Amino acid sequence: MNRIYFLLAIIAAAIIPQACGDVSNVGASLVQDEISIVMDSSWVTTGVPVGNTKLASKTTTQLLGIIEAGEYGKFSSDYVTQFMPAGKIDTTGVPVDYIDSCYLVLSIPEGDYVGDSLVPMGLDVYALNRQLPTPIYSDFDPADYYDPSEKLASHIYTGSLMNAPDSLKGHGFLFLFIRMPRQLGRDLYKAYRDNPDTYLTPQSFANIFPGIYVRNSFGSGRVIKISQTLLRLHYHVDSVSPTTGNDTIYRYTGNYYATTPEIVTNNNISYEMSASLESKIAQGRNIISGPAGTDVQITFPGRQMLESFREASAGKLSVINTLSMSIPASDIENKYGIEAPDNVLLVLSSQKEKFFADNELNDNKTSFLGTYDKATHRYKFGEMRGYFLYLLEKEEIKDEDFEFCLTPVSLVTAVDNQSYNYYYSQSSTYTIGISPYVEQPAMTELNINKTKIIFTYSLQSTKN
Repeated sequence: MNRIYFLLAIIAAAIIPQACGDVSNVGASLVQDEISIVMDSSWVTTGVPVGNTKLASKTTTQLLGIIEAGEYGKFSSDYVTQFMPAGKIDTTGVPVDYIDSCYLVLSIPEGDYVGDSLVPMGLDVYALNRQLPTPIYSDFDPADYYDPSEKLASHIYTGSLMNAPDSLKGHGFLFLFIRMPRQLGRDLYKAYRDNPDTYLTPQSFANIFPGIYVRNSFGSGRVIKISQTLLRLHYHVDSVSPTTGNDTIYRYTGNYYATTPEIVTNNNISYEMSASLESKIAQGRNIISGPAGTDVQITFPGRQMLESFREASAGKLSVINTLSMSIPASDIENKYGIEAPDNVLLVLSSQKEKFFADNELNDNKTSFLGTYDKATHRYKFGEMRGYFLYLLEKEEIKDEDFEFCLTPVSLVTAVDNQSYNYYYSQSSTYTIGISPYVEQPAMTELNINKTKIIFTYSLQSTKN
């Protein structure tokens, strides 16, 4: 065992001056406390890849497209979604027939795609004919939820802003404007005018409009990430100009329907792993791929660490200082620039399903968030001390307490802007949600045998 001991000797000598006469060596003593700081980095982990092909829908991000990359495999995704309606719509002076048009608007963060940005691809939009199930998963088949003969819209698009008008450039987003049937917009607007209560909740709104299904119609070579899907109504209002007295038509836009965390949305994902990745896994190599690909199950050397610590600390005061882990990862060469996922979750395998079902955050005791460091090519977990304390507190230790799943995840973050005075302010970004990974195609190989675990603790013994 490779342990490094740092010995700190604290020596206090009590010197009692001799009094007159026959008093000698009264009260003379020597007290020595030894504090040992033990740093152990010799622990060994093992891992094995496991399937992660059924993802719970926990994100408003939508993926659309098809890509086939030699080293990665074939990936495709379309999506279904409900809409959150506006709670209140001003209908003053706007009869139903003043709704002029209806558009589906897809917001795509600029550059947020994998594949060829210029290849033309097509999409079709259908209305759902019944409410989506919940919970819903990535292997969902929408065949029974729409009528293929009743298409709402079709659209041809690229992933580039090259030919977009100047008014749409410089916003950091590519917007797809898809013309929908005007009658759809009028029907939705009429539903509110007739009974505003139908817009009070997503569930009541879904009774009159269950949502849409967006699928690929032709083309391949690109997967785009859609951050927001909106339904937009364009309408006009007749009025009289206060300056000229002439009749005037004012035109307005209403973004009354949007995808939000409160509604049901789902990416219907198909992923066929490449033969080369399957071969690596068959050879015992630990591959993470996603979305809906493979995780890695890790056996953490917690039992051996407990035994070693208890042996070393017997009869001594002890303090757990730090426990950290970093796992090397290697890029898998491919022509599409598919990289390692930015974030992974290390969670006890027995608690993984509950973690996502309950929308939990990492507690640094049984679940830990690791971020990929591109400079060192490692996933780093720096706050694992709580896990060892958790083991020490358990009355019964089981094998499942050492079995972890390492799975790619997507993060939901928020920014807290703090202003202290006119000249000084700062902002902090923090995580408010962790969901199964639904981002761009990603893959990496973990070098589990080179995992580095650093465990330090202090021991104190007293000699009189």
